[in-house]
Amino acid sequence: MSHNKIREDKTCLNCRHVVEQKFCPNCGQENSDSRKTFHHLFVHFFEDLTHYENAFWKTIKNLLFKPATLTKEYLSGKRLSYLAPVRLYIFISFITFLLIAMFPSKINTDIDKSEKSEKTLSEQIDKTTKKLTEKEDNKYFHFKEMREVDSIQKYGKESQKMNALSYWTYEKVVHVTKKYTKREIIEKFAESFFHNLPKILFIIMPFFAFFLWIFHNKKKWYYFDHGIFTLHYFSFLLLIFLIMFIVDRIISLFGKDSPLQFISGLTSIAGTIWMFYYFYPAHHRFYGESRIVSFVKSVFLFVINSLFILFLLTLYVLYTFINLH
Repeated sequence: MSHNKIREDKTCLNCRHVVEQKFCPNCGQENSDSRKTFHHLFVHFFEDLTHYENAFWKTIKNLLFKPATLTKEYLSGKRLSYLAPVRLYIFISFITFLLIAMFPSKINTDIDKSEKSEKTLSEQIDKTTKKLTEKEDNKYFHFKEMREVDSIQKYGKESQKMNALSYWTYEKVVHVTKKYTKREIIEKFAESFFHNLPKILFIIMPFFAFFLWIFHNKKKWYYFDHGIFTLHYFSFLLLIFLIMFIVDRIISLFGKDSPLQFISGLTSIAGTIWMFYYFYPAHHRFYGESRIVSFVKSVFLFVINSLFILFLLTLYVLYTFINLH
């Protein structure tokens, strides 16, 4: 509970309503001194943290281990005991992509400065092999020179000529493949993908809820209900990914040859299995259909959403490839 000094003025600073007690009866704002010292801000932060701590951990526990419980509780009106669906998703999403940005994945760790001066024969061989591999990567691209293509476009037969879209696409592909190796293109795509993943998820979620709406009783379930279910499900997926990411980064600090690496592997396997299985019990418990019906619908929805996500990712790959500079 807050211990801020109550203002002598009984007029609410927010809505100008007369405040007879500690909180404004019109807007709910506390009638306390708005100018606070750092000490007050520090104490206020921990009061809020303590106030929401039980709701936060209760939400996380139910999200991880009790599929659909949060959605059922929220739609039944029990909302103060848990974090709101949108706030929950934004919080998990923010933490996930913040950590990804701070601790990016690296296949090869940097060599320590003290070891750079001591180059062994094996290191030289590795570097030479890497250079040869990069050269080989470029050999996978077999495209005609643009001069040859332009000549065909100008003097060739009509059956050999490209339309405007095909010509523009081909020109872009030739430009990119000359400038970057196959490995560099993959690295740039991965970097762009993780940077734009929040946008991709926001695009996917409304369609995910739409597919749920199609497969269920329109009179019993509103699109809003499916939207809340989708928010909780995607929050769960992000949370599992976050847990696996944190475990992997912590264990990687001990080195690749650490005996603790098996923990990271087990976590990834268990997390992946739970991510795939989770939707079925969540669907069964929330929509209240028989196990067989829930299983069939879960399979159909999984296939449909997988195809849709694959379609979006294909478009995204093309978009990323076209926008390489």
